[in-house]
Amino acid sequence: MRIAVISETSAVDKNVDIITALDGFGHEVVNVGMKKSGEQPELSYIHTGLMAAILLNAGTVDFVVGGCGTGQGFLNSVMQYPGVSCGLIRSPLDAWLFMQINGGNCISLGLNQGYGWAGDVDLKFIFEKLFSVEKGFGYPPQRREPQRQSRLLLEKLNNLTHKNMLEIIPLLPEDIIGTVVNYPGFLPLIESSPKAGQPILSALLKRAQRS
Repeated sequence: MRIAVISETSAVDKNVDIITALDGFGHEVVNVGMKKSGEQPELSYIHTGLMAAILLNAGTVDFVVGGCGTGQGFLNSVMQYPGVSCGLIRSPLDAWLFMQINGGNCISLGLNQGYGWAGDVDLKFIFEKLFSVEKGFGYPPQRREPQRQSRLLLEKLNNLTHKNMLEIIPLLPEDIIGTVVNYPGFLPLIESSPKAGQPILSALLKRAQRS
């Protein structure tokens, strides 16, 4: 699985903790957002939510680890877009249940509120539980089929209630999309997307030319 870590400005100091905690699970990890405090341009959770949605819709990555101070901002930002199923993860149990029941492709971490002593250790526990179960298996097991049906219905509703990403990109405000498409390394990463994601790359390149 290819996992993108996307950090924004309020919790950028936890980026190294996330990268370290993801080590050892056998997944490819790409560090897409901010890496250290003071970097320019500065990314807010509005930017990182859009970046996550683009990466998932283009097929560039399979899973996104995002977040912010409380986790609420990134969660609300990324859920504005199609093709995203994100969970607010505060504990290893949250991670364990989210992956089994919801089978999502994105998580939002609270990285300031409640992030105290041994917070980096708790992150490791979260990822251990996240990757320890079969995605979408269902819990308890006897609820597997109704939960599968609910996931499929939610996916259908997601497609019905959102514009396509190709329709969204030309309409995005310049101060948001301009920062995203010009962020160091972002467009080159999208270039690694499978063929199905190339129309999204073309739309982003057009916006890059306008910014």
